[in-house]
Order: sequence, then C-alpha cells, then structure tokens
Amino acid sequence: MKDLLDVHMHTLASGHAYNTIREMIAAGKKNGMQLVGIADHAPAMPSSTHRFYFENLRIFDRKAYGDEAGVELLMGVELNILNTTGKVDLEEKALRSVDYAIASLHDPCINPGSVLDNTTAIMSAMFIPQVKIIGHPDNPTFPVDFDQIAKAAKERHVLLECNNSSYRPGGSREGSRELAKKMLQACKKYGTHVIMGSDAHIDLDVGNHLNSQQVLAAADFPEELVINGSPEAFKEWIRE
Repeated sequence: MKDLLDVHMHTLASGHAYNTIREMIAAGKKNGMQLVGIADHAPAMPSSTHRFYFENLRIFDRKAYGDEAGVELLMGVELNILNTTGKVDLEEKALRSVDYAIASLHDPCINPGSVLDNTTAIMSAMFIPQVKIIGHPDNPTFPVDFDQIAKAAKERHVLLECNNSSYRPGGSREGSRELAKKMLQACKKYGTHVIMGSDAHIDLDVGNHLNSQQVLAAADFPEELVINGSPEAFKEWIRE
C-alpha cells in the first residue's frame, strides 16, 4: 500500500508532545512522507495552547518550511468535540486560518455518552466546513453506530481515521483494533474513504502507520478508499 502522507501529528504547542514543527517535518522526510500536516490540540485539551496560536496561522508560510526539507507542509488542528450538537473549541476566526481540521472525542473534554450521544456528536461535527477528518472514531471509550457514521462521512465528504496510536499494543485506546473491523466493514458498505494517521507526539512516530496497515489488511480493505497514497488527492479532498 502506498503511504506518502501523515497529517495527524503534534508539536510542543500541544503541551504533551516533544518536538518542534521543523523536527516533525524532518522526520516525515526521513520516513518517506511527501506531505506532512501539523494538527496540534485545540484549547480545550488540558495543557494545550491558546486560540491565538491557531488564529495566527494565517501568517505562517507553509512553503518556507516544507520546501526547505523537500516535503509539503499543511497546518491543521485537532478539534475537541464538546457536546452532542457538534460544538468544538475553536471559533470561525481561528478555523479560517487552518488548512484542515480533525474533530475528535477526548474524555478530558467531554464525558463519554451513550451510543446515540456519541454518534450524534460526531455526525454533528461533520457539518463544520473545515472538518475533513474524524479522529480515532473507533475509540472504545466512545461507542458509536459505525453504520450511521460511515454513511454520514460519505455524504459529508469526511474521512474516517485509522489511528496508528490507537492500535498500538498496550496503548491508551485498548480494544480499538476490534472496533476498527466494524468501522471498516461499514466504510466498505458505503464506499467511505479513510486515512491513516500516526497521531505522533514525538518525531520517532511520524509516518508510522504499521499498525493501521495491519488493521486495513486484516479487513481486506480496498486500497482505493485509503487516501494516504496521494498527496494531491488529499489536497483536493480538503479543498472541496
């Protein structure tokens, strides 16, 4: 499976990650990525940065960093979904400055609800124009209706993530591998595209999608529904 991009990674700005933007770009280049995307945690995540950081991304010259390393660079954000209406922790002013947004459920930011509550929260967040990816939707802490989510993602032009960190043995989202099978079955049913993300919090993990590749292979998931093989396809995806 071609794997040329990783757009879910965190820097020092997230508060619990360990490298700079330049270091993450360099790691992406070393590990064969042609495109990397920085998606630091939005402000509701404890220890993360202020909304000013994201609002100020409008002055950020992506080419000045990416071209230097021979890697394309995008600047995104990992938003926290805060309630069942899909409210997130950045306003429109900040969202206008990012290239794309990942929307995720994190238990420091929202209490896990019922299957209906969690499903509704994710589907509601899909209506935010900048949200192009749902992060780790197979997190056992937040059980969801994968059939509904896969169908909505197809209709709303949103990618569902196969999160490499979630599938790591002994990781914090134990049980995600089993739920991923159900998620991917639903994605095959509706023709919903997915994206592999490292969720790297250190440069050593940038571009590491080995666990995700194993999960996709075990599900016999169609390669044409995995967007990581084409940076151009991803850029087109977030422009639409």
